[in-house]
Order: sequence, then structure tokens, then C-alpha cells
Amino acid sequence: MDLFAAIAAERRSIADLLEKLSPQQLETQSLCSAWTVRQLAAHLVMPMEVGMPGFMLAMLRHRGDFDRANDALARKQAQRPFPEIVATLRDKADHRFTPPGQGPEAPLTDVLVHGLDITRPLGLDHQLPAEHLSISLDYLASGPSKSRAASGGLSGVRLQAEDIDWSHGDGPLVTGPAKSLLLALAGRDAGWQDLRGEVPAH
Repeated sequence: MDLFAAIAAERRSIADLLEKLSPQQLETQSLCSAWTVRQLAAHLVMPMEVGMPGFMLAMLRHRGDFDRANDALARKQAQRPFPEIVATLRDKADHRFTPPGQGPEAPLTDVLVHGLDITRPLGLDHQLPAEHLSISLDYLASGPSKSRAASGGLSGVRLQAEDIDWSHGDGPLVTGPAKSLLLALAGRDAGWQDLRGEVPAH
């Protein structure tokens, strides 16, 4: 699979969804506790607009604090007219940014998780291809970000999706929809409510 093509397709899908939202929906709290839907949408275009040099400059301004730099840049982007944010997400969907030392699995996972961060609080259905979900689930469960599974309490169990052909790990069985497993592995409490079986405390 061409992962960069998958990333571009997911960005355009989110752009299509965002342009239909009302002003009230844009101010809804996303699953990212720091950001509204508008601010999270602005975060999605940040790699395309700011780039690594701009991000490193923000890191210097915030004394090396990644989270503060990330938050400041997202809030700055969110001050733009929202149609511009949507247009940037769509027009620059083919942008091939990857975090240092990581491959395209990282931005694919980022856009999938953030799409759910936006749609879950709004009660909107957001269809994700099984192939994309499988890649991101593998990335979070066993790739460079596998520490998230351990820190989130999902190590030492067998995870199995109920709606796609995906499983990982050994131990007591934990099942759920693939999107809920993705959210749980990404550290979102909202993902845990749909999990069944020997669900660890978190």
C-alpha cells in the first residue's frame, strides 16, 4: 500500500467533513483535552504550514517543551478563517511530512486518531478503511509507539478487533471495534467504553 496516498485520502476525507460543520460544532471540545474541534483541525494543517524549522523555533520559545510548542502553534493556526484551514488540509493533502526517525505510519495514525477525536464527540460516523486501521493499530501496539500500549494498560493482553481482521498480543482476550481499540491505544478514555473481556483497569 502507498501509505502517503492513504494519508492524503484521509486528510481529504476530514476536510470534506469539516467544511460541513456548524460554528457551534467547531467550538465543541474534541477528545484532545486541550483543543476544540477548530483547534484540532488547525493542528492537522500545522506540519504543512509550519514545517520542522518553524516547529524547532517554537520549541526554543517554549524552552524545549514539546507540548507547549505544539499547543501554541495549533492555537495560532486556529485564528485563521476556518475555510482557509479546510482548504489547506485539502490542497496540501499530499504533503509528505514525517516526524524525525519515523515513517509514514506515524502521520497516518495521527490523522486517523484525530479524525476520531473530532467525530466521536460530535456523534458523527467516520468510516475508516480496514487496511488503514490495521496499519495504525500495528503501529500503536507494536511499532515505535508500543510504549503507549503499556502505559495505557493494554500490555499483557490479546487485543482483537470485532469488525476487521486484526489482533495483537498474548494473554486474556480484550475485544472491541477497531476504532475503539485505536482510541484506547492512543490514550483516549473514550475508546475504553466499547472494549469487552478481560479489560485492564486504567
